Amino acid sequence: MPISDCEVRDPRIRRTRQALQGALRELMQTKGFDEISVQDITDLADVNRATFYDHYNDKFGLLNAMVAGSFHKLLAERDILFDGTCPSAASAIILATCDYLTTSHASAECNRNSAFEPLMEASIVAAIKHTILKGVHDKAAPDGLTPEIIANTAAWAIYGAVKQWFYTPNHAPASDAVKPLLTLVFPVLMKITSPNVPAEAELVAR
Repeated sequence: MPISDCEVRDPRIRRTRQALQGALRELMQTKGFDEISVQDITDLADVNRATFYDHYNDKFGLLNAMVAGSFHKLLAERDILFDGTCPSAASAIILATCDYLTTSHASAECNRNSAFEPLMEASIVAAIKHTILKGVHDKAAPDGLTPEIIANTAAWAIYGAVKQWFYTPNHAPASDAVKPLLTLVFPVLMKITSPNVPAEAELVAR
């Protein structure tokens, strides 16, 4: 199985994947995702088909990597690191999700592609989960739960809440929406870091 983009260290692999993702992004400006073939992508990227399949199982895997990579880049640019205890870091993840969703819907590729949004959703949720797990993978969780279950629950909660905010007519600015959304999500995260302490008390204390 091809390794995740997040695990790539070889600069040659990074360059190839960037070329493939750039080609897909460019093609999506003028075509629907379902109209784009792997051959279209490899021709534009000047990469042969065998090399494509060394990196991705199919064009859906490439799309997932493109979206997740863009979202991870946004988190990295903002120096967002979640250690499982800081509400401000959780707030930053929520705000980044708001900003990414807003930006992606403003682009031609999202408006042109009916298949794009559900794939984008899964990719963003996976990226949020990955970011959360980096800070909590070694922490305790209540009996019957694992950090992975809690991180996945929190990631879907963040994305679901942000999506509802985005589609609400005349919604508040993202900066104003973060705090109320945090009150929904942070109690879930506190199940990892402080499983025996009421999350509301933790959030108020901070």
